[in-house]
Amino acid sequence: MISIAVGVAALIALLTSVWMWGQTPDYRVLYSNISDRDGGAIIESLQQLNVPYKFAEGGGALLVPSNLVYETRLKLATQGLPKGGTVGFELMENQKFGISQFAEQVNYQRALEGELARSVQSIAAVQGARVHLAIPKPTVFVKEQQKPSASVVLTLHPGRFLDSAQVSAIVHLISSSVPEMSAKNVTVVDQSGTLLSANHDGIGNEGLDASQLRYIQQIEQNYVQRVEAILTPMVGATNVRAQVTADIDFSQTEQTAEIYKPNTDPKDSTLRSQQSVESLNGSSSASGVPGALSNQPPVPATAPIVAPAGSSVPAGTSNPTSVHKESTVNYEVDRTIRHTKLPVGTIKRISIAVVVNNRKVTDAKGQVSLKPLSTEEKTQINNLVSDAVGFDQSRGDTLNVQNVAFNDEKEITPEVPLWKQPDTVDLAKNLVKYLLIAVVMLFVVFGIIKPALKPLFSRPSEPVNAAPASGEAGVPIGGAPAAQYAMNAAAPTVQAYEQGLQAARQIVQQDPKIVASVIKEWVNGNE
Repeated sequence: MISIAVGVAALIALLTSVWMWGQTPDYRVLYSNISDRDGGAIIESLQQLNVPYKFAEGGGALLVPSNLVYETRLKLATQGLPKGGTVGFELMENQKFGISQFAEQVNYQRALEGELARSVQSIAAVQGARVHLAIPKPTVFVKEQQKPSASVVLTLHPGRFLDSAQVSAIVHLISSSVPEMSAKNVTVVDQSGTLLSANHDGIGNEGLDASQLRYIQQIEQNYVQRVEAILTPMVGATNVRAQVTADIDFSQTEQTAEIYKPNTDPKDSTLRSQQSVESLNGSSSASGVPGALSNQPPVPATAPIVAPAGSSVPAGTSNPTSVHKESTVNYEVDRTIRHTKLPVGTIKRISIAVVVNNRKVTDAKGQVSLKPLSTEEKTQINNLVSDAVGFDQSRGDTLNVQNVAFNDEKEITPEVPLWKQPDTVDLAKNLVKYLLIAVVMLFVVFGIIKPALKPLFSRPSEPVNAAPASGEAGVPIGGAPAAQYAMNAAAPTVQAYEQGLQAARQIVQQDPKIVASVIKEWVNGNE
């Protein structure tokens, strides 16, 4: 009975363990690397929501059942958790009555710093951020005005980094959020003390940014597609390879020229002003008789009043000694002002390299062989490529077309064996787990419980049937024939066990001698 109880208890314990094992939830990470303040608030909320939780090894992560991860995050988000250790504009919601202007300004600056830190933390590579703003006090004096500045300290995820475009984006995000702040006044530093914002004002002076690199790749890929598209119908899609290198000029240039053109033909010129000056210089001498007679009225004239023809000098005067004439004519100046702004991203030069496979030739017997291209075919391909890419030798473009035999051997990537694949490994683990459970259950059932219950359900090996009463015809009483009869009566019959037992008791009560003879025969025969 003790073994039966032990077996049943072991089976019940095994079934209970299997059921509890199957009901144990799979815990997943809810939040990791949270601050102590946020951790306490989150745990308090989880207790109110009746959500089971536990900590990972080292306390670096908070775990909840996998089926409740997203639901719990949404519920905690409605409560503003986790806050990330920073406060935003919610700090302005609980302003005390009668707060001073200085304290209000400080709270506003703290709220603005917190909002900017949250915005920077939304970048995938950034784990944490702190923003410090230096906002000067406004003044009415122009000479004493100072520009605000900002400092940003970033904590990046392990193995992550920020490229030039991302750092520039953070700089412009901070500078655009504060009035009158320039991008030059924003400093970005990572957790190792590396200055990330050096030379990130404007476009950047460290080299090409991400957009310029993408533009170069698009130009080169466009040329490659042109070359392959025009050669594919001739040689086949797998028999041509092309590469293009483009030298792009991203410099911004503006030119202003003022050109003065000489007025060679007055007829084509525009008259602006004209001035003429003429002067006559001459000498005069006294005439008449000196003395008093000269003061008397003149006598009638004896000379002709009309001057001789061709004389421009009035009568009575002497000839002039010099004549001066000046003429000034001003024309409009032919001036040209030209302002030229060169486009950004112009192609300075390109280099094209094209490789063409040998041509496949099938002979009369059906055998396929590879033969090099002829000179005419090479020339034709060269001309087609030049026209497709707009080849310009004056700007230094180069074109190289080669005809070689391609190596068609494909690199064979070793396949992962079936027993090393992750799905197979997981399936094997589950099978081993359930097989172990089945083996333990079979051992408990067939090794403990069944042997313990076997004696209760086993029948006697020699049941005794009811024998006829003593004195009946053909049945001797006593002696060896009686023992033989008792042994024959012990043969199994269709009667039940209880009926045979009752018959044996009746024989013992009616004729004890027969029973004694049977027992004697058993003892003598070592039964």
